[in-house]
Amino acid sequence: MMKDFGVQPYLYPMPTYMIGTYNEDDTVDIMMMAWGGICAEDMVALNLEEDHKTVANLKARKAFTLSVPGTDTIKESDFFGIASANKVADKFARSGLHVEKSSRVDAPIVTEYPLTLECEVVEFQQQPYGLRVLGKIVNVLADEKVLDEKGKIDAAKLNAFAFDQMRNGYYALGEKAGQAWNAGAPLMKQK
Repeated sequence: MMKDFGVQPYLYPMPTYMIGTYNEDDTVDIMMMAWGGICAEDMVALNLEEDHKTVANLKARKAFTLSVPGTDTIKESDFFGIASANKVADKFARSGLHVEKSSRVDAPIVTEYPLTLECEVVEFQQQPYGLRVLGKIVNVLADEKVLDEKGKIDAAKLNAFAFDQMRNGYYALGEKAGQAWNAGAPLMKQK
C-alpha cells in the first residue's frame, strides 16, 4: 500500500553541487545547491533564491564553477550550505579548503573537489517559483585520482554524496549497479 505525502520536493537522489564564485572584493564564495543540474549537452541550470550572495556574484561576474564534492569534504561542503556569505564574510576561509583561479572563467576552482565544470552565465530567468540561472559549460576538470586506466572519469572514484530531502541526510554514492543502454536490452528482443 502506498502512503500519500501530498506535495513535497521528494526526489532521490538530490545532487550536492558546489557553486563557486568571486565576491566583489575577489574573496571566494562557495555555496552548496541541490536544485539544478544538467539541462542540455553543454548547459547547466541552477535554481536559486534571489537573496543569495552567490546570485549577486553571478550577476556581477557572469561566471561560476560547479563542482561535485567528495565524502572527504562533507563537513566543509555542508558548512557552505548552512552559512550565508551575506552574514559570514570569511565563509570560505573558515573551511580550510584551497582554490585556484580558473584560467577559462572568472571563478574559483576548489582543489579538493574531484570534478569541476567551468561555466559562463548565459541567462537569468525569473520564474514564478524563483530564479533559474543557465550556464554554458566551457570546460570540465577532473582530478587524476578519479580517472580510470583509460583516462576517463570513474564515477565510483568521485566518492560523491547525494542529499536526502526526506530525512535531511547525505548518502555516499559510487557502487555500479548496471550498464546504461545495456541492462534493459534483453527486453527489446521480447515479443
